[in-house]
Amino acid sequence: MLAKVLTGAVVGLDGALVEVEVDIAPGGMPNFLVVGLPDAAVQEARERVRAAIRNSGLSFPMRRITVNLAPADLKKEGPSYDLPIAVGILIASGQVEAEPGGVLYLGELSLDGSLRHTPGIIALVALARERGLDTVYVPAIDAREATLLGGVRVMPVPTLGALVAHLRGEAPIAPAPEGEDLAAGDDERPGGDLADVKGQEHARRALEVAAAGGHNLLMSGPPGAGKTLLARALPSILPAMTRDECLEVTKIYSVAGHLPPERPVVRQRPFRAPHHTISHAGLVGGGRWPRPGEISLAHRGVLFLDELPEFGQPALEVLRQPLEDGHVTISRAQGSVTFPAKVMLVGAMNPCPCGYYGDSLRACTCSETLVTRYQKRLSGPLLDRIDIHLDVPRVEYDKLASDRAGEASSVVRQRVEAARERQRARFAGTALTCNADMGPGQVRRLCALEGAAQAVMRAAMTQLSLSARAYHRVLKLARTIADLADAEQIGAAHLAEALQYQPRGRG
Repeated sequence: MLAKVLTGAVVGLDGALVEVEVDIAPGGMPNFLVVGLPDAAVQEARERVRAAIRNSGLSFPMRRITVNLAPADLKKEGPSYDLPIAVGILIASGQVEAEPGGVLYLGELSLDGSLRHTPGIIALVALARERGLDTVYVPAIDAREATLLGGVRVMPVPTLGALVAHLRGEAPIAPAPEGEDLAAGDDERPGGDLADVKGQEHARRALEVAAAGGHNLLMSGPPGAGKTLLARALPSILPAMTRDECLEVTKIYSVAGHLPPERPVVRQRPFRAPHHTISHAGLVGGGRWPRPGEISLAHRGVLFLDELPEFGQPALEVLRQPLEDGHVTISRAQGSVTFPAKVMLVGAMNPCPCGYYGDSLRACTCSETLVTRYQKRLSGPLLDRIDIHLDVPRVEYDKLASDRAGEASSVVRQRVEAARERQRARFAGTALTCNADMGPGQVRRLCALEGAAQAVMRAAMTQLSLSARAYHRVLKLARTIADLADAEQIGAAHLAEALQYQPRGRG
């Protein structure tokens, strides 16, 4: 007897429909064969399915069983095929009847028949909704994640036995309730608070500007000046994610297997801080069957690269295209996948190998040649994609010992959110979300300079030898500073502050 059951495969961040065909031959030696380009985890499903069916009080047919996963040219990986294979065998052996209508089955089986947490659920539920399927059976532990999108009836399955009882009409499974309100996020934010930062008023202001416009930031200073503390406080002043942004980030974490079932929604903007020994594939994504890298896991949040010159040259150079385009495309012989990578890049570095070049209190032990070689580890094209270049000096004793606390992150965040709201109104009807996303056309239309500001910009182009990209970078920064000041046009003061954040000696 032949049975057909629908399931899905995750390709990149999207789902692809897979038909599970199960044929049980009436004669021949007992055998259990899975074909259709399965990986090792899918091949091992034979033993999990056999044990789960038996331990659920059901009969496993001792015949020649052939399972085909179609289309055959699509690589099948992961344990999510366990449940559809088991259901297909039970239908083909006459132990249950197929449910009418469009139904998708997803889930990994334990040997006792219970269903485990399965990565990529939200991507496959999105597939069901796109294909017009009305019902999705998922592990009960993943039901909250599956209901986030809406538009599909989600059936939470605790065990294979419970599913069989449901299909037989003996004990119906109740559909999962509607998904959570993604707008109802909590106020708990990981990382530090700007109130913990003593001194560094100039750096605190730069963080506020970066957060308000989504600008990339590079901090340079001696060891212990507070660069890492400042970077880890940045998420505390970023605006809350929108519903669509929550779904984007949650989908990435689900596919990557980083989404815990007890917290199926990512509500806070990500903060990723990989070690400098990471490979370029780990940073931007890759592998034989590509998976999201750190830059995609930081989507809509912060990618913090501490000790930036210590990262490998290939790893740093592959960041250039994602920083420019907001996504990363990985091509393999089997095809290409695209992952989103809209991040705020925050880098921190010492000015030289010993860390004290230019320090006012401690002498540098590096030669000029060594300092130059160290700083040239960061290429000009990469530095040209960083909007704010900031020197972070050591903190004076009086400020460190003072009991006076700076502004709390909650206060700064109110100004940041107000500036972002002005940008959302300005970019309504477009795909842009913040000033850093603007291209040359938007800069020309939306970054008008007052008369005095035009004179300042003309002088800066000559004195600082600004390139065309740097010119647009300064205007976008000035637009953000003007938004923080609730100004319609960019004034000379806004432009002067933006020019302070430019690297000296570079175009």
